[in-house]
Amino acid sequence: MKDQIKQWLQQGKVDIFLGYKMVEGHPLPHFFVKDRLYEVDELVTGPIRYPLEKLAIRLAAEDPEVKIGLLVRDCNRRALNVLFLWHQLNPDNVMSIPVNCCPSNLADQANCSLLKPEKAGPYKEMVGIDNNISIEEAKGFDQEERLRRWTYEFDKCIKCYGCRDACPVCFCKECSLEHHALVKTGDLPVDIPIFHLVRAVHMAGRCIDCGLCEEACPMDIPLRLLYKMVNQIVLNVFKYNPGIDSVQSPFNMLGDEVTLEPKGLNAA
Repeated sequence: MKDQIKQWLQQGKVDIFLGYKMVEGHPLPHFFVKDRLYEVDELVTGPIRYPLEKLAIRLAAEDPEVKIGLLVRDCNRRALNVLFLWHQLNPDNVMSIPVNCCPSNLADQANCSLLKPEKAGPYKEMVGIDNNISIEEAKGFDQEERLRRWTYEFDKCIKCYGCRDACPVCFCKECSLEHHALVKTGDLPVDIPIFHLVRAVHMAGRCIDCGLCEEACPMDIPLRLLYKMVNQIVLNVFKYNPGIDSVQSPFNMLGDEVTLEPKGLNAA
């Protein structure tokens, strides 16, 4: 792998390779370049989770012709396909090296959103949503119970923006979640459930289910389940599964190929 990266840099196939390097004992994202080829020997992989695609978007926005290489797992590949579709990255300028999927703590997560009644504030008789239940189970609640359970989950949000910042397919130049006319910031408790409902709509047909949002959430909100539920609607209506390829369009109900006109690398 390291020899391949060095060869790409030396031959000019990539200008920058995005990977990880140990810094003060921590694996951090790093830009590997031809002028510091020796640093490639310090490349590390392992169970590291960071959306390198977001760095690629920033680089491409600064220089649309830059040739980028990066490490990709299966979720990264799905994210790249979505970003290609939305003209955030040019597939001709991106080269990737596959690495094994890492063990995510999502697989081992057994925590429920249930708080003890005495700590649940105004929701003493209510439980939230177990992060690990299926879509079918979540839909099994009647409408009133579903509203109460999701409101309970959204009420825990501290609006840290961790879910948005960790998301590899969030690329809007201006985020509506920060718009004062839509969501008032700086208040505790936060304005809910508008924040998460708006974000859920934006994730429909875009979320590639990498789980980084849920891993980043300090309040253990079942975001992955929420986005799976909205994506199921997109799948049922548009027959579209985000990230499977970079050709199929979510705007075509019949499944025929639709060509989207590029609007620049930062088109929202």
